[in-house]
Amino acid sequence: MGDIRLHEGELNVMELLWSNQSLSAKDIAKIIKDYIGWEKNTTYTVIKRLIDKGAIVREEPGFICKAVITKAEIQRIESKALFDKLFGGDITNFFKEYLANEKLGAEEIRELRKIVDTQYRKLF
Repeated sequence: MGDIRLHEGELNVMELLWSNQSLSAKDIAKIIKDYIGWEKNTTYTVIKRLIDKGAIVREEPGFICKAVITKAEIQRIESKALFDKLFGGDITNFFKEYLANEKLGAEEIRELRKIVDTQYRKLF
C-alpha cells in the first residue's frame, strides 16, 4: 500500500484516536458533534473512509476504532507532500523562503544547528 494521505476532516478523527488509543464510533461521533458540529452520519462516513484507506481498524463488539498509522508517519507523509508541492522537494528552497520572511532567535538557531549536527554528523 502507498502512503496514506488524509484530509482535514479525517485528521480530526485521527487526532481523537491518537489521543485515546481506541474509541467506539459512537463516542467519536459524540465528541466530534460537540467540538466540530458534524452530524453522526458525517462522522461515520469519515470513519468508513479511514477504514478503507487502512488508517484505522474496527473491532467488535461496539465498533471500536483504533489507529493503525501513527501521527509521526502521517506528519512525515504530509510534510513530504507539502515540500514536494510548494518547493519541488527542495528543502534548501524552503529554508531560503522561510528565513527571508521570518526572524529566528538565537536559541532557535542553536537548536536548528544542533538538530543538523546530530542528524547528519555521520555524513561529514
